[in-house]
Amino acid sequence: MRQITLIILLITCTLRASAQVFVESKIDSIQILIGEQTDVTLSVTVPNGSEVKMPEYKPSQNITPGVEVISLSDADTSKLDNGLVRITKKYTLTSFDEKLYYLPPMKIKINGKEYKSKSLALKVLTVPVDTLHPEKFYPPKGVQDNPFIWSEWEPAFWLSVIFVIVCVLTYYLWTRLKENKPVLAQVRIIKKIPPHQKALKEIEHIKEEKMSMSEDQKTYYTLLTDVLRKYIKARFGFNAMEMTSSEIISRLQQEDDKKMIDELKELFTTADLVKFAKYSTLINENDANLVNAIEFINTTKLENQPTVEKVEPQLTDTDKRNIRSRTSLKVSIFVLLAISIMLLAIVTYQVSLLI
Repeated sequence: MRQITLIILLITCTLRASAQVFVESKIDSIQILIGEQTDVTLSVTVPNGSEVKMPEYKPSQNITPGVEVISLSDADTSKLDNGLVRITKKYTLTSFDEKLYYLPPMKIKINGKEYKSKSLALKVLTVPVDTLHPEKFYPPKGVQDNPFIWSEWEPAFWLSVIFVIVCVLTYYLWTRLKENKPVLAQVRIIKKIPPHQKALKEIEHIKEEKMSMSEDQKTYYTLLTDVLRKYIKARFGFNAMEMTSSEIISRLQQEDDKKMIDELKELFTTADLVKFAKYSTLINENDANLVNAIEFINTTKLENQPTVEKVEPQLTDTDKRNIRSRTSLKVSIFVLLAISIMLLAIVTYQVSLLI
């Protein structure tokens, strides 16, 4: 009983699957003249995911004796309702013999099972010839010279004139470009000494000159404070050369260590007293101020600074105008060259059609 039930279910599923397969073929025109073409459309409706193998033909292969396949299209798949898809393929046929042809059914394999389309018919007719009036047939005519028509040659002529004008203008601009000499703007690369190295080198020079032991203390403190002012300007970015000692200290207090600022403040105060109040200092006091200056520089210096500087050239207004003029000439020449090439191609093509 179980085996009978399974067999019934298997037969039911097979019949249901077969019921969902539809094969249809149709021909666009069942009657053509010799050498004309017609299309045979083969459509297959199957469940989605089915393996379908449509018939394939090579160009000039006969589908039946006397009828050959000219070309075939790629399979076109479209989705339908209920999980079905329709696969369509076109076959272009022709024939060169007058006859009524029987087109056999096309074979399609769907999931390994073979299906057949319906058979079709194709009638091929010859071109009708009036044999009763042979006087209407004329022999081939001789070679005729085409008459010259100005309207046909006019576009090519005027385009040629424009082409010549563009070439002349391009040559003129080219000569102007050669006469207009380019502006040579050289970029210089110079060595750059970091501010702290430059300041320490100048302080070392003051030490070698033993200015701290000199009786001219005003010169000593002037040189020492000038070195610090130059360093502060380069390091912190404000013009310390034009500021008083108190203004410099006030500005530095916003950015640096308070202890170092206090020592620097003491140095500037001593310097102001020496320069303006004729204050006399001791040698050890001068040395202490020198050490404070060196310590301030070493504490606030920036490491890994670039050692080279790129100096851009300064161009005058005349140089800038010359550069703009040369750029405009180059762009104009490039555009005119492109236009002349395009015009030449168009004229050549039009003349080739007329000859």
